[in-house]
This record gives sequence, structure tokens and C-alpha cells, in this order.
Amino acid sequence: MLNSGMPVETIMDEPKSIPSAKAIADAYDACTKLARAHYENFPVGRLVPTEMQPHVHAVYAFARHADDLADEGYAGGAKAQGARDVMTQDERLAALGDWERQLLSTPGAPGLHFIFVALHETIRELDLPLSLFTDLLSAFRQDVVKRRYANFAEVLDYCRRSANPIGRLVLLLHRHREEELHLLADHICTGLQLANFWQDVGVDLEKDRMYLPEDDRSRYGVTEEALFERRADDNYRKLLAFQVARTQAIFDQGSPLTKKLRGLLRLEIRLTWLGGTKILRKIEALEYDTLNHRPTVGKADMTLLFFQALTS
Repeated sequence: MLNSGMPVETIMDEPKSIPSAKAIADAYDACTKLARAHYENFPVGRLVPTEMQPHVHAVYAFARHADDLADEGYAGGAKAQGARDVMTQDERLAALGDWERQLLSTPGAPGLHFIFVALHETIRELDLPLSLFTDLLSAFRQDVVKRRYANFAEVLDYCRRSANPIGRLVLLLHRHREEELHLLADHICTGLQLANFWQDVGVDLEKDRMYLPEDDRSRYGVTEEALFERRADDNYRKLLAFQVARTQAIFDQGSPLTKKLRGLLRLEIRLTWLGGTKILRKIEALEYDTLNHRPTVGKADMTLLFFQALTS
């Protein structure tokens, strides 16, 4: 759903009208304020050198605002900013289309949101692929219109666009361009996305959304009716146990990444891996009943995980 016939990776090569240094600095400051006011499950970015924080905040602000438009449907973006009533499906898609138009606009184009004043500078300075950002937007648009997944391949394709670009962007922000590392990051990001899905089965039902694949539900005898009735019977528990085991295997494929990194980035990636797998352990402790309970990783858990990340 691009708003231009030009190839994504060449649009930024058009003649540019670069914003002033002050305009760029002000835009970065605004992104930082947005990030600090609305920090949630961005996989990494809290433990970065000071000089890198503006770039991380610009990427976070882009994704956070777009995700709010898709999932929360607030016209002003993040609901913390006092946005108006929830938008219709068509309004959400139109807003995401405008978000993509601004992404693909030339730097300095009139009427750009402050996020893009900063993000365009980050993309230019760090040579970031636009395809990672358009992949994210395609996943956000999918969230607006798709509420069921036929099989696990469909779920993985969604993760490829909704989660994996974040891990790749984080590596690129740290100047890591090695494809081997990016593939390992894909496993961690996909694992984290899946863990969040199984954690939030009951929450997503309130939005009439199911990430549990239809063929898996059929194999284990779990109907939509049973899900909406919150029946955490043996069939449901076996289905969740299968998904948790499959997700752990994906996490394990990404585990070697931390041994290939150094410093704060290694610590943050390790903490992300530990946090994601902790969600899976919490689901197991609930005997897989995520229809009626939502397992959470609390402050005490995070303190323990931080020390584990430091020492492992």
C-alpha cells in the first residue's frame, strides 16, 4: 500500500531540502519526550550510549505512533497525548497510509510530522533500509483488517514484518550489518512476539483477534466458541503447551546472538531473551490458562533477570 510507484529504496535519493540543525535537534527532543512518556515493550533501546539515544527514540516514536493508530485507533496517535475518539477501520488505514507517505517523502518536505524530521536524519546518517519501516507499516495495516490466522506460516509471516524489523534496526543502530547476526535477531524477535501472543490470548479475544492458528486449534479440538467461553480445558492447555514448546525452540535458535555481541548491546539482547523465555515459564506455571489469566513479568522478576543477564 505504497503511495508512490518509485522503488522504496530509491525514494530517499531524490533532491533533498534538508531541515535546519535546530529543527532536527528539536524533532529529536520531541521524540525523546514521546518515548519516555510511552515506553512499553520496545525489545531493546533502554541501555544505549547517550549519543545513540536520539536515533533509538526516533525509531521508537515512529513505531509507537503507527502501532497506536493500528491497534488503539486514536486519531492523535498515542492515547497519552489526549487524542480524540477511536477511529474507524477506514480512518486507521488512511492514517497509516499518510504515515507511509511521510516516511517516503523527501527530508524537508512541507508538513512533515516531527517524528519524520528526526527519522529521516537517522535513516540518512545510519544508512537504514526503508524496507524495514515499510514492513512494520504493512504489519500494522494487517492488524487493522486481519483477525484470524489459518496456519503457523501466516503467523510467522506477520512476525517477520511486525517484530523482526525491530531487532534488525537495533543491530543497525549499533553499526552491526552482518546478516548472520540479523538472522539470529530474527529468531529472538519472533520468539518474543509469539510469547506475547500466547500471554495475551484472553486480552486479544476482547478485540475479536486470535493468533492461535486455525489448523492447530482444529488439531487440538479447540473451537472459537470454547475460546470465547474461556474454557481452559485439557484441549486448550495441550494447544498452549505445544505453542510454548515451539516458541522456546525459536528462542533457542536465537540464543547464540548474545555470545557474538559486546557491551551494553549484549546485555540488552540477553535481557530481552531472558524476559521472553520468562513469559513462557510464567505461562507454564499457570498450567497454560491464558484465557482467564495474563502472566506478567514484574519488577522483582526483572531485577533477577538483569542479574542473570549480567552473569550469564
